[in-house]
Amino acid sequence: MTDVGQTRTPSRPAKGQERSGNPFSRWFRALGLFISQILDELRKVVRPTRSELWNYTLVVIVFVTVMMAAVSLLDLGFSRLVGLVFG
Repeated sequence: MTDVGQTRTPSRPAKGQERSGNPFSRWFRALGLFISQILDELRKVVRPTRSELWNYTLVVIVFVTVMMAAVSLLDLGFSRLVGLVFG
């Protein structure tokens, strides 16, 4: 006898159990899917033109130079202040 209102579901393997088939083939399928998704994403990348790349490079060089000068001035100022206080 079966209970009224309950339906029977097909049995599935437990969460940690292996399904039928070779686990290595599933691993290779997953690896192939991963690589194909990487290649799909790389096709969407917009690469900068030569002039854009040159502009970006100059901006980075100028920014780094300005930050080096600021840190150098702060270091010089703090070292003189410490020299006056403790020297």
